[in-house]
Amino acid sequence: MTAAPLDRSYRALLGVPNLGRVVASMLLARIGQSMVGVAIVLFALAEYDSPALAGLVTFASIFPGLLMAPIAGALLDRHGRVRLMVLDYVVALASLVLIGCLSLADRLPAPLLVVIVIITSLTSILSIVGLRTLFPIMAPPQLWERVNAVDSNGYVVATILGPPLAAVLVAVLGPPEAMIAIGLPFGLAALVLVGVEEPATAVASSGRLLVDAWEGLRYAWGNLTIRGLGISVSVLNLAWGMLTIVIPLIVLTVLDYGAVMVGFVFAASGISGMFSAFVFGRLDSRGREWRMLVIPMILSAPIVLLMLPATGAFGPIAPIAGLTLVAGSMFLFGFLTGPLDIAMFTIRQRRTDPAWMGRAFAVSMALNFSGFPIGAAIAGALAAGSLPAAIVLGVVACVASAVLAAMLVPVDAPVSAGAPPP
Repeated sequence: MTAAPLDRSYRALLGVPNLGRVVASMLLARIGQSMVGVAIVLFALAEYDSPALAGLVTFASIFPGLLMAPIAGALLDRHGRVRLMVLDYVVALASLVLIGCLSLADRLPAPLLVVIVIITSLTSILSIVGLRTLFPIMAPPQLWERVNAVDSNGYVVATILGPPLAAVLVAVLGPPEAMIAIGLPFGLAALVLVGVEEPATAVASSGRLLVDAWEGLRYAWGNLTIRGLGISVSVLNLAWGMLTIVIPLIVLTVLDYGAVMVGFVFAASGISGMFSAFVFGRLDSRGREWRMLVIPMILSAPIVLLMLPATGAFGPIAPIAGLTLVAGSMFLFGFLTGPLDIAMFTIRQRRTDPAWMGRAFAVSMALNFSGFPIGAAIAGALAAGSLPAAIVLGVVACVASAVLAAMLVPVDAPVSAGAPPP
């Protein structure tokens, strides 16, 4: 007798214990994170009238957490994911309320804002990595493409809902009040996770936190796939970080639209990304991951370049024409995230020893995302002098990421490619 075929449908995900609650918490938290990403830029522009500060605050909200990634990964492997994710959501709620209240009291100088944002960043890596490593230990391997599509679409839904909501809150309530209101999704995300039990998994631990963190770094760097992804995706994220600063400035200062339109432009990428992730999530990605990584990266370059006329690089442009170019580019850019995310998530899961997932994924995700805050900081510094220069630099980053991925990510490699530490 032949064994019954494994159920690989999206419907099969409904049978995974506690997965529904984790997904609900994920959506709430990511909507909050997406709202913060736009609101913090609008807040800095409205309260301090400084594109450079907007870039610096965006950098400070991300980069310090990335530096903590090895320690965060060791904590996640040793102490579990759910409780540390709840901790991060509570810290995010408290920080947003503090920023809003201090601003209303006129007690929030720019340096203090940066300090609060840095503190929030230090715990943010716990929920980001915790969630990414929770899915593959909750869902069986035959459902990894499906659960990764749900994971990817969590960001997509957040991109559709978060930026417009944030922009509306800033416009209607005011920047400080909006920051307080944005804390609500984080509080709800923490409540949804209370009582969720995660599956037990093997852990390779020395019993010493710093030693575990160092061994996680060694394992991740020795894994050819994680190293190749880290270098190439971080370069690609330079472009995305720049767009986070450049797009609000184009919409607000060049095209003279309001803050609400900024949110809708970002939502365009989410609409196409949702469709793309579900379509590519239905495919068996085995043997296709390399192409699904490299092709979207190279196609990103001409898509980002489409925004150049909207910056005024070739002279004045009609607002509706400029808005069409920017929104259309974001729509196409979002479509490319579907295959890229599915391939990146799945290839990393297949080529990482489960006992090292927390530390390896923490280091991998930190490397991958490190380009985003750097790109935002660069764009903030360039924006006052030249928006076109930021766009051109983003195009160069897209091309470079594709070349690096093609060279550094192995087409085929076994689990734990690269010798694990002793």
